[in-house]
Amino acid sequence: MILPSYVVAQVDPRDADSFDEYKAAVPEVVRAYGGEYLARGGRFQRLEGRAPLSRHVIMRFPSYDQALAWYNSQEYQHLKELRAASAPGDIVLIEGLR
Repeated sequence: MILPSYVVAQVDPRDADSFDEYKAAVPEVVRAYGGEYLARGGRFQRLEGRAPLSRHVIMRFPSYDQALAWYNSQEYQHLKELRAASAPGDIVLIEGLR
């Protein structure tokens, strides 16, 4: 059984111009790999734990393998480097439930 999977990112934008370039280009690559945004920025509140970074994103992909294919794709490599330089943070891939 193939389960949907989720990419959860928590980043801290530090270079607005470079991060804006990333934000404009990445949705097309996400869609090309079957992904969709469930949350992208927006209001948040820490309920428990350590202080969160300032931007949160949740994406859903049809499968774990499809999410990895997006993350490791040739199309995303330049964007990944741009994001890492302009908005460092944590990104996690989580397999969903049946």
